[in-house]
Amino acid sequence: MAKRHLTRRQSWRIQKIQDERSARASRRADLAEESLLGGDLGPEQEGQVIAHFGVQVDVEASSGPLQGQVRRCHRRANLPALVTGDRIVWRADNQQGGVIVALQPRATELHRPDHRGQLKPVAANVDRLVIVFAPLPTPHSNLIDRYLVAAEQAGLEPLLVLNKADLLDQGDSGHIRSWLDDYARLGYRTLCLSAGSGEGLDGLRRELRDHVNVLVGQSGVGKSSLINALLPDVDLRVGALSEMTGKGTHTTTTARLFHFPDGGDLIDSPGIREFGLTHISPDELLEGFIEFRPFLGHCRFRDCQHKHEPGCALLEAVASGEISAGRMNSYRHILASLSGN
Repeated sequence: MAKRHLTRRQSWRIQKIQDERSARASRRADLAEESLLGGDLGPEQEGQVIAHFGVQVDVEASSGPLQGQVRRCHRRANLPALVTGDRIVWRADNQQGGVIVALQPRATELHRPDHRGQLKPVAANVDRLVIVFAPLPTPHSNLIDRYLVAAEQAGLEPLLVLNKADLLDQGDSGHIRSWLDDYARLGYRTLCLSAGSGEGLDGLRRELRDHVNVLVGQSGVGKSSLINALLPDVDLRVGALSEMTGKGTHTTTTARLFHFPDGGDLIDSPGIREFGLTHISPDELLEGFIEFRPFLGHCRFRDCQHKHEPGCALLEAVASGEISAGRMNSYRHILASLSGN
């Protein structure tokens, strides 16, 4: 049988019927959802996701008579996964809950690979990445560089915070302060402080004001202690360092958003010891090292691998001291961890 060719009008009518059926199915789903929730839903209003708990999220109303109130909400099944910081449209129910009906466009996204290597957003609409490290647990500059590359890729301004500064005089910690100075010379914003003694906290408050900040760093570096010092009413549980491993114990189980009294927000993300960058390309990694940028494209060979090739602009910059050997080694270490390298 010859294949039937539809006219443009017939195709339009078929598509129109399909769209109407989809709309009716969506309305039936909405009515069923409202019935399950025990009654009519209120009008649509704007809100922000401030915490995530599996299939449910805490939403803070941004407008209307409920402004400032927090409700535990479900999301519509046709919506993508939500993360802390998302701006959404929701409808309140009559049981102190609600339903999220729409996700507003994200200005920025911070991603990290999950245990299967799949890229997963962990926070949205952030503009600053606050990277916290401390003398204990022993930090590694390579981990800090991974965070800095992640910040560059996400379009976030990084802020390096050395916590537990009172421990710098104990043991072999002198080089850690020199790291902070080296990053400052590259143009990164840096702070040295102690959540325990309160030293330097006023400077941190000024830096965080009027920004949406996400707090990252190894477990045990004092992220929860910093939040407790900045927001005493929050009272996060603080984990001690493991005596056996010297590594921190995880105390944060979900990303949560907090408001500062003087303006600005902070998102505390689950503690992670590794920050995978397997999703980025070698060229993106090069761009993530900001001091490399003036030399990119100036190598003798277009396919230069920046290892030992003659006329490599990056190697010449290392030899002249314009790029530190430590940062070059860090780049190579991260590059080796990328898929296919």
